[in-house]
Amino acid sequence: MDNKTIYALSTAWGKSGVAVIRVSGANALDVITKMTSLETVSLKPRYAYVTSILHTVSRETIDKAVVLYFKSPHSFTGEDCVEIQCHGSKAVVYTVLESLSALPDFRLAEPGEFSKRAFYNGKMDLTEAEGLADLIDAETKAQHKTALNQMEGGLKTLYDRWRDELLTVLAYLEAYIDFPDEDIPESKKESILNTVFKLIKEIDEHLKTSKYGERLREGFRVVIAGPANAGKSSLLNLLAGRRAAIVSNIEGTTRDALDVYTDVGGFPVIFTDTAGLRETTDKVEKKGVKITKEKISKADLVLALFDATKQIPPIFLTKPNKKTLLIGNKADKISFKHRSILEKKCRLISVKTGEGVETLLQEIAKKVETSFDVPTSAPLTRLRYKEALKGCVQNLRDFSFEKEIELSAEDIRLAVRELGKITGRVEVDEILDKIFSAFCIGK
Repeated sequence: MDNKTIYALSTAWGKSGVAVIRVSGANALDVITKMTSLETVSLKPRYAYVTSILHTVSRETIDKAVVLYFKSPHSFTGEDCVEIQCHGSKAVVYTVLESLSALPDFRLAEPGEFSKRAFYNGKMDLTEAEGLADLIDAETKAQHKTALNQMEGGLKTLYDRWRDELLTVLAYLEAYIDFPDEDIPESKKESILNTVFKLIKEIDEHLKTSKYGERLREGFRVVIAGPANAGKSSLLNLLAGRRAAIVSNIEGTTRDALDVYTDVGGFPVIFTDTAGLRETTDKVEKKGVKITKEKISKADLVLALFDATKQIPPIFLTKPNKKTLLIGNKADKISFKHRSILEKKCRLISVKTGEGVETLLQEIAKKVETSFDVPTSAPLTRLRYKEALKGCVQNLRDFSFEKEIELSAEDIRLAVRELGKITGRVEVDEILDKIFSAFCIGK
């Protein structure tokens, strides 16, 4: 990371009412002196000023905009920052960015660089930075709530507490290393062992929340499977609230799996339409059937759909399980007698009339909510946290007073380092670029 002043469009590119262009760095005030008629001497931080934005080279007026100044260290990045809130015309935004590029020691920001600078300047740790990234990507209420909690320091507070407790233990151990003639009192040994055992238990419990975090990120998978022409694509479109899949009376229309991401009860759900399950000589359709079977094996819930005007397919007559719902479609076309027989074996719906679909969706919502099992504390949200915590626990389990005290201290030191990898309290340059490159430009 160099010391140049960076700039970027922080709002989405395209036509909009307002576009925000963010500038951060030691020379950020040059935007005020060289692109406006405002006097920096009388400029108040965090005050909004309406002014004309001038081109740095031609001195022509680009736009009438709102300008704000955030003085270091009281800004998002911890550096001097300037925000230009101009009209969201593509021409205006392009010209403002072009004008900024002409200023000395200014350059376009890299993806995530504003947040990266905030990290380096101590404005946030890595968990808070990644919580911010998750908040930007959040599409459901549960994702939003979890990301906001993490961005506000939910995980940071927990991991820092564990780290501080281990550093206290390490300090005692190193003190006795420095004074080898002194024996560690039994009461102190017991206190240290209690701390280590307590942390192992707490971290183990926290690791269990990783299932929630992974599911929250990946989504609850609902696969719609069944014979050709059972109405799978029509049901998908109805559940998605839009025409996501092609519907046709021709058998074998769906050749591949189609995923549709939706929000069910505030949780992320992926509905998957699949190729019809049947014997076929068509090579492409055979691949589709193979993909269907793979999707079924990985699904959290399978909607086993069949045409209620026909017999229940043999493949659906096997012993039912908790992750499969047997559903008969086209209930509007069957007789009362046939309906009374099927109702004992499966759920009946009609995609055409909407009969039973709302009840089905409510049942799916209950299964989704139950599967997420929302933890009471901040959940573990990323794989790298999980791996570091596993390493931390392993080092704590290796800790013992039965070996040389230097080796015991090293176990604690390595455990502390694993926690530091999560928050960024150690040398972690090798993972910083990977983390911040996933951010959008201007964030």
